Amino acid sequence: MTDKIKLKEEDNFLISLCRLDLSDSVESVLKEKIKGIKDWDYFCFMANWHGVAALVYHNIERLGFLDILPKENRDFLHGRLLMSVSRNIYIGKYLAKTLAILDKAGIKKTVLIKGMALELSVYGNRGLRQMSDADVLMSKEDCIKSRNILISEGYRSLQVKSIFHKLIFTEMGKHLPSLIKEDFSFELHHELFMGGDDLSTGWLYDTARSVEIFNQQAYIPSPLAGFLYLIRHLSLHEIKNESQLRLYCDLAVLLENYSEEILTDELILRANKTGLTEILANRLIILRDFWGFEYPEHIKRYVSLYGKEEFTEKFRFFIKSPKGNEVTNKAMLYRHHIGEIKGPTKKILFVLGDIFPTLTFMKKRYNCGNKFIAIFYYPHRLGKLLYLIKR
Repeated sequence: MTDKIKLKEEDNFLISLCRLDLSDSVESVLKEKIKGIKDWDYFCFMANWHGVAALVYHNIERLGFLDILPKENRDFLHGRLLMSVSRNIYIGKYLAKTLAILDKAGIKKTVLIKGMALELSVYGNRGLRQMSDADVLMSKEDCIKSRNILISEGYRSLQVKSIFHKLIFTEMGKHLPSLIKEDFSFELHHELFMGGDDLSTGWLYDTARSVEIFNQQAYIPSPLAGFLYLIRHLSLHEIKNESQLRLYCDLAVLLENYSEEILTDELILRANKTGLTEILANRLIILRDFWGFEYPEHIKRYVSLYGKEEFTEKFRFFIKSPKGNEVTNKAMLYRHHIGEIKGPTKKILFVLGDIFPTLTFMKKRYNCGNKFIAIFYYPHRLGKLLYLIKR
């Protein structure tokens, strides 16, 4: 196919640096690619926009390329690494304190997911995986119990959008409303594969492996379970028409370290059970074409059968514009959210809550001077009903 979106040399070099494996063959390729870099301002801007500036500086330093960069660009990337190290230490220490509170209350198994789980495992706890908050998985009962405990300890909860949503806040969205204390944000998840096989979240939880964070015990997903969850997490971002290289880098680094454990028949089986068949195949195409991963024969057949080669065009779009894109099909995204809520009554409550949010939400959403003016925007919310039938 003819590419509609052309990547610059700087884009391709950035993708190539999103890894931890710097073998001789990879290093040789990178040495050639860096010769074509002319616009270091653009390169640094994109590295920052994609959330990989810390890792990029680390790899450029490992390769001995620092002197090639103009000083201001080198200092910029180094500053992002230092900020990430500082931020991750802060999040880690606050997370350990939070887990200690929950452990004392009898909540013994908390599974770290996404950023902190990856930072502690494959990224080596060096500030290379940039993050802004801490996400954990536990049972629904423990989520509700933990939420109440932490609120009593001074954490504040982000407001629920509507009184109708308060009735189902444990059944909707990726996590419960975020809990915040000082500059620490804590997100409690009880379901990771919504809309798919309910047993898969239990599988990830049960197969999680023990880890320590500042002398506090926690757990992280097994490489296989973590990889599949990250595939789903990435796909949700792409449904919303946004996707950072950071999220693909997570998958690449996991494959670098655990390919034999991940690229198994169970990966395909679990993908089928959780409704991720084509989603997984398409992302494996990206990892093959842009990171150079080679797959065993059964994975090649799977990708050939379910993957769509034209998905690479969508990936190129995200490279050029990872965030801030208008959702191309708001109706489809809206129905996707509703489809992940179980039961007709809860679906109706979700829609009612979206049409009749709180006045505080309305004031902020429509940038009103006061709540009285916000009232007049409620009829506008009825347009949400069109999303239920619009194609």
